[in-house]
Amino acid sequence: MFKTLCQKMLPRSIWVYHANSGGCNGCDIEVLNVLTPYYDVERFGIRLVGSPRHADAMLCQGPALRSTAQALRRAYEAMAHPKFVFAIGSCACGGGIWHDTYSVLGPVEKVLPVDFYIPGCPPRPEAIIYGVAVALGIVEKKVSPVKFKQAPFPIPKYHPEDLIEEEGMVVYQRMDHI
Repeated sequence: MFKTLCQKMLPRSIWVYHANSGGCNGCDIEVLNVLTPYYDVERFGIRLVGSPRHADAMLCQGPALRSTAQALRRAYEAMAHPKFVFAIGSCACGGGIWHDTYSVLGPVEKVLPVDFYIPGCPPRPEAIIYGVAVALGIVEKKVSPVKFKQAPFPIPKYHPEDLIEEEGMVVYQRMDHI
């Protein structure tokens, strides 16, 4: 249903606005790498625009900072409806390594309503392209199965019968290793 909704709202292409609210610029470089001719995302209809007024989606990198939150919010409000927000990278998704510093408010979702998350530090260009393509319904979402396994406890359990007194000292010795 969401795929058909996206295809009706954005039938031909999606124009993106690149917004970096702070951080180490690792995700910023990867997003700019995606927009170069090497990856050629314009073949999918994804095009970079210089103004949020022309954009359908905002690609946000970096955590939400106190100093850039208002500018980020103004850019979001300047976008026409329908609009999408992509949080790209660990900092935008969860605050990153600076999540508890004085200047960081947290993830981008504290300032803007985020629609899609693309985690990674920094995410590879292929992951960014795949995330945007899944969001637009260009490709199907692939989920690998997750298997959980209980790890064995590395420290042996304490057994009072394994205590041995040697030369006035009490020593714990496992009997199964003898």
